[in-house]
Amino acid sequence: MKLTRRILMAAAAGSFLFSGTAAMAQTELSFWSWRQEDKAFYQDMIKQFQEKNPGITVKFETFAPENYQTILSTALAAGRGPDVIQVRAYGNLETIATPGYLLPLDKQNVPELANFPESALAAETLRSDGKVYAVPFATQAQLVVYNKKIFQDAGLTPPKTWDELMKAAETLKAKNITPFANGTATAWQNETIVGGLLSSMLGKDFEADIVSGKANFTDPRFVNALAKLKDVSQYFSPNFTGVDYPSSQQLFAAGRAAMFAGGSYEIANFKKQNPSLDLGVFPAPVLKAGDQALVATYYDGGYAVNAKSDNKDAALKFVRFLATPEYGTAFTNTLKNLSPIKGIKIEDPITQEVAKLADNSMSYLMLVRFRYQEPSGSVLLQSNVQKMLAGQQTPEQAAAEINKGIATYYKPFQK
Repeated sequence: MKLTRRILMAAAAGSFLFSGTAAMAQTELSFWSWRQEDKAFYQDMIKQFQEKNPGITVKFETFAPENYQTILSTALAAGRGPDVIQVRAYGNLETIATPGYLLPLDKQNVPELANFPESALAAETLRSDGKVYAVPFATQAQLVVYNKKIFQDAGLTPPKTWDELMKAAETLKAKNITPFANGTATAWQNETIVGGLLSSMLGKDFEADIVSGKANFTDPRFVNALAKLKDVSQYFSPNFTGVDYPSSQQLFAAGRAAMFAGGSYEIANFKKQNPSLDLGVFPAPVLKAGDQALVATYYDGGYAVNAKSDNKDAALKFVRFLATPEYGTAFTNTLKNLSPIKGIKIEDPITQEVAKLADNSMSYLMLVRFRYQEPSGSVLLQSNVQKMLAGQQTPEQAAAEINKGIATYYKPFQK
């Protein structure tokens, strides 16, 4: 009996040691993001991933958007940082990919890259080596969001031409309704206003001419579009030059303004603040009937792997999960934010509208083309449009200043 008891005790101890070893073998991944408002969604997705991969746990941590890039860059430069990183795209990607902080991705270590259009992968590609460094996570469109009830009560339909937009705004103002909630005190909002309202007027040909150097930003097409923006600003939020981004959001979400020129990413936030809102979207109005209506699109970052991670295999498994149509479908339908993954199923009607509009687009020009060097095209556009709308510059002067800054490094403008 004593011998049997000893054998059983030894077996139990062995079992305990084995289970302890198994527990120690668990891999914990750290995952950083600036998307604080999406935390519940990511925690749910992490739970689903962990159920399919019981040997891996993921700790999700968020930081304030305005501080995120600095915190991340500092950690990576010190050889630390998270295993999986939500990164920006275009020029902001290059700042952390160029020093070698990110693991290159290809269709061998992430076969799911085949689920993305080439334009999305290009946004997460380092220009100097042509390698992809992140799995794209969202397609954003700059357009006009409108309150359907306000439009219906005022007897209006979404305007298609610029003249129709101006008439609609005048009708709303005559009824003591603020036509646009937008303010211009927050600098970056001036760029979203340009994308949301002027894309159709500028057009794909203008973008092609700018990229090739056939035209620059003193082109009449750009100057005239800025002049139209100056005209419509009379219908922005009262005292709009002093109205910041949160205030303009609150004005629209409260149902006290009819339109908001900005990104498709605003929709979920507006609905969260006021679930009773019945919203619609329309593209930037065309200058004349028959012109192509466009929205301005860009890819809003991606998921990358830290090149110095001790858990690269597990991190790649997680990134591959974030590149599946199943994940993209959940992302789109939960966050009302369009995933670029092919084969997703969109349930939300307004997100379906955004997806349809995104089929006819030009680039969100400064972000996609001119945010790689200093002075950034985005900063130039934001600051000079802000001054123009405040009456401190003419459209011609704003265009000239924008062009002057970009010409310091953009060779096609130096001819």
